[in-house]
Amino acid sequence: MNKEELSALVAEILKDITPEPAVKGSDYKATQPQPQQQARNFSDGDFVPDVSALDLRKLYMVESAAEPQAYKKLKEKTPARLGMGRCGPRYKTVSLLRFRADHAAAQDAVFTEVPEDYAQKHGLLPLQTRCHDKDEYLTRPDLGRCFDEENAAKLRSSAKSAPRVQLVVGDGLSSAAILANAADCMAAIKDGLKLRGIETGTDIFVRYCRVGAGDAVGDITGCELVCVLVGERPGLVTDKSMSAYITYKPHTGISESARTVVSNIHAQGTPAMEAGAFVAELIDTILEKKVSGVGLHLEAAT
Repeated sequence: MNKEELSALVAEILKDITPEPAVKGSDYKATQPQPQQQARNFSDGDFVPDVSALDLRKLYMVESAAEPQAYKKLKEKTPARLGMGRCGPRYKTVSLLRFRADHAAAQDAVFTEVPEDYAQKHGLLPLQTRCHDKDEYLTRPDLGRCFDEENAAKLRSSAKSAPRVQLVVGDGLSSAAILANAADCMAAIKDGLKLRGIETGTDIFVRYCRVGAGDAVGDITGCELVCVLVGERPGLVTDKSMSAYITYKPHTGISESARTVVSNIHAQGTPAMEAGAFVAELIDTILEKKVSGVGLHLEAAT
């Protein structure tokens, strides 16, 4: 028996032992009639539907669910990816495309710069931390918490000295959050403080800003309280989340536990105007109690 005859014999034996598996290219036979999608014709230059515009709280794609109405009611309370359904072992196309779109938006928010004229348009004093560019900002958090001598001198000469409240806008890790929320939130904070007779200093914008930059501002201005509005690290729910970090008697080296934080300021969380009104009330309380962060909660508990 030569080599070719032996190979043929082995192939025949294996064929009898193991049936030929179904492969991806084999004929598909549905167990029940399937709905046919209507063809949609797109011309060059047309835009396909924007999956990022879908409301995750209403996007429910589980087929033959036992209690769909109860599940949909649950989904209304969270933008988490619940009830996305599946196609065999895989995600459905819409679900996968939405995930990739949200991931791309998060990346863009981190790497995109706030426009150069942002501070001028909103009447803010422009400053920059020791970071020279976005790459250095992302890899050297310590440099995002302090100023070089040029920016420190600019702050000393241009900002009001020893204000009771100093407001700071920092780009942080999401330029999209600042562009979407900072102006409205700042306006609401200032209106709320004005109604309470609380003065504010020179409004500041800090490029390549970490939360700790507010402590450096406190060192230089001698403010009693600093409130830093900063873009937060974006996630897959939104790329536009901003937070307000409020610190009483800010100075370099102050403990992180000494900060009071109002987070999730965005359209799907706490809207900017509503958050600003709350922050103003919170600032009034902190100035009255003369403590922020964990100490404020301990004060309230006594």
